Amino acid sequence: MAVIELRDIRREYRLEGIIVRALRGVSFSAETGEFISIMGPSGSGKSTLMNILGCLDKPSGGTYTLDGIETSLSGPDAFAQIRNKKIGFVFQAFNLLPRTQAVENVELPLFYGGKGRNHRERAEAVLREVGLGDRLTHLPSQLSGGQQQRVAIARAMVNDPAFILADEPTGNLDTEMSLEIMSLFQALNGQGKTIIMVTHEPELAAYTQRIITLRDGEVLRDRPVAEKRNAPADLAQWRQDHAQLAEARSDGGA
Repeated sequence: MAVIELRDIRREYRLEGIIVRALRGVSFSAETGEFISIMGPSGSGKSTLMNILGCLDKPSGGTYTLDGIETSLSGPDAFAQIRNKKIGFVFQAFNLLPRTQAVENVELPLFYGGKGRNHRERAEAVLREVGLGDRLTHLPSQLSGGQQQRVAIARAMVNDPAFILADEPTGNLDTEMSLEIMSLFQALNGQGKTIIMVTHEPELAAYTQRIITLRDGEVLRDRPVAEKRNAPADLAQWRQDHAQLAEARSDGGA
């Protein structure tokens, strides 16, 4: 079943009297449980496509159907409800409220979505699922970058959305934390979560199942990943290599 169906999506802007064609007939679908990366150079249309996928912007033409809803027919209020109930957002900058505990950050979409009364229980359960059961009451400033991104992923998951949209989710993280986040995404995808990740890094795209490459506002390529990488295995190898390097340095300094 297709969660996402884009047909001939076009987006045009008028800039100082000049028409800029950011997207020029983009079409693709995403099935339930797919993990897709969207790549392309600067100016290829990635950000514009992300805004349309996230219902933050409407196309100038074409149709976007999300979980059975044709979004182009939705008004502003319905658009906001679609964003809250159907899409989980993960951003490069985490976008957590700095003076709010981890569990309270995760609760926020539940308040806006009006899903039941057990907000705290649901938020705590999702934080435990991403490995932060012992960090429920920590402020963002008390968490590492990787832990903050885990809170952001928990927040994205808490409403059980149709799909998770991740925009350069490891852009502010070092190698180890990036591998931790990709391990978590692969685990969630293994549970059936649909994930679309915008990235400019081929190394990260190799952890997904399929790569859609944009150029000049069009789909240049749409193909499965030839050799899918295993993030947990790569993370374990990275830690082993660095432990051996630290031991060698220690022996050398003895």
